[in-house]
Amino acid sequence: MNVNWRIKELTPEEQTAAERLSTELEISEVAGRLLAGRGIRTAAQARAYIRPSLDSLHDPFLMRDMTQAVDRLCAAIEQHERIMVYGDYDVDGTTAVALMYSFLRTQTDNLIYYIPDRYTEGYGISTKGIDTAKEKGCSLVIALDCGIKAVDKMAYARSIGVDFIICDHHTPGDTIPEAVAVLNMKRSDCQYPFKELSGCGVGFKLVQAYAMRRGIAMTEVYRLLPLLAMSIASDIVPLTGENRILAFYGLRALNAAPSVGVQAIMRVAGIEGKTITISDLVYKFGPRINAAGRIKSGAEAVRLLITDDADAAYSFAQDIDSYNQDRRDFDTKTTDEALAQLEQDPLNKDRYTTVVFSPEWHKGVVGIAASRLTETWYRPTIVLTAGEDDIISGSARSVSDFDIYTAIDSCRDLLTNFGGHKFAAGLSMHKADLPEFKRRFEEYVAAHITPEQQCPTLEIEAEVELSDMNWKMHKILQCLEPFGPGNERPLFLCRHLINNRNTRAVSEGKHLHLDLTDRIVAMDGIAFGQGDKAVHLQNGNSVDVCFYLEENSYRGRTTLQMNAQDIRLN
Repeated sequence: MNVNWRIKELTPEEQTAAERLSTELEISEVAGRLLAGRGIRTAAQARAYIRPSLDSLHDPFLMRDMTQAVDRLCAAIEQHERIMVYGDYDVDGTTAVALMYSFLRTQTDNLIYYIPDRYTEGYGISTKGIDTAKEKGCSLVIALDCGIKAVDKMAYARSIGVDFIICDHHTPGDTIPEAVAVLNMKRSDCQYPFKELSGCGVGFKLVQAYAMRRGIAMTEVYRLLPLLAMSIASDIVPLTGENRILAFYGLRALNAAPSVGVQAIMRVAGIEGKTITISDLVYKFGPRINAAGRIKSGAEAVRLLITDDADAAYSFAQDIDSYNQDRRDFDTKTTDEALAQLEQDPLNKDRYTTVVFSPEWHKGVVGIAASRLTETWYRPTIVLTAGEDDIISGSARSVSDFDIYTAIDSCRDLLTNFGGHKFAAGLSMHKADLPEFKRRFEEYVAAHITPEQQCPTLEIEAEVELSDMNWKMHKILQCLEPFGPGNERPLFLCRHLINNRNTRAVSEGKHLHLDLTDRIVAMDGIAFGQGDKAVHLQNGNSVDVCFYLEENSYRGRTTLQMNAQDIRLN
């Protein structure tokens, strides 16, 4: 598969700022460019970016319906009403429930939590969940990471005397549900300045607002930030604005004083004693927490995240680790079968979309399979499996910056339910409507996707010399963390590099150990999956390399190395 390389171009204003920052901060031109490209114009702004402050968080009462939400929550606690904390079964939902429950149990002991079953109840607020709230005597439900489209469910809840506060971040539909309060900064009538909070982030803003009303020290609220950092990392929301501040301090708190649940996850993941990064939250924590809801119940993840018993936490963590292994097995099977389906379809190679279905696939891994398929065919992808009766359901994943939610929305008359955002969505339909859905979805994507969106693009921060890649640059990169969507880890380009002495294929020829030079400076590196380029370099030919700069520790020695993302032969 071809990969586009796109070098970021600075505007004249950004270029001027980069030069000024380089001079005032006594940093390299490349470092000045990194700062200017992130909207930084002055030395004072650079220092504020490098040292984000919790004082910069927005007033939660700027969010539409926040006053009503806090009024109702205060009344429920004062009158000792039973409260249910309700959340989705993925990482965002379960961390949101753990965060809200952990805080509210310091305010009341009349509290329960509830995670819907992925298979019998599906995504969002369910009738069973509302009935359970009524049966358990809960007069108030705080719904997290779901509910923005639960118009009918809110009418039912009102009819049986159950109030709801909805805390969601998904795209609203045409009608806002009639709940006591609907907190969602993406509402068209909401003036909250930052629009990209996770579902857990919206719940955090409710906790923050309640604490402000009650005069509770913010230190009590900020101790919950590790849970929010897990949500921000795993839900792939932009790491800009408030999310960057919250993730920065969440990671700091998580590493300084990890909870027993976090310690247990680290233990089963084999990363005890390691400094946890955003990448660890995405690839070590997220899949394990998600696996509980995919294979068994999201409630098991909440149980792990809220426990104070170290022995129990380790037992719970072992359980979700085993679920994660089961998930991997289902994932591999589903992906292999889906790829085989596509290979047998003579029209597949000419399509703009991938839509596959099998009643045998495990519903808990169709989203993962959709992501895997985009790695092979790189196009908007939907993977569906059997649901209840004649309903089929599944997950959608997009590519580049193509808006898959809008594409699905164009077929809404064929769907029984759908929701999500630009890059990922869930949907369901009657099985009989699948052929027409595939036709219309393909038609929409073919008409709207651009050539640039049809193959992967590497966004290169700067073209550099190897001499720019030193420890001072590494320290500056650390100051820009945490990296993620909207604050991507800088990708560099270095041209016309040749073999220094020891470039060679490793791991039975699969990967490439790099030892490259520009004839002035040499640097080692690794290029996964690119072992076939070894002979080209060993024969004295040059290459252009797109790479991340990273530390490499081996046998007690720490060096800087290139982590090559793509190599072009010259």
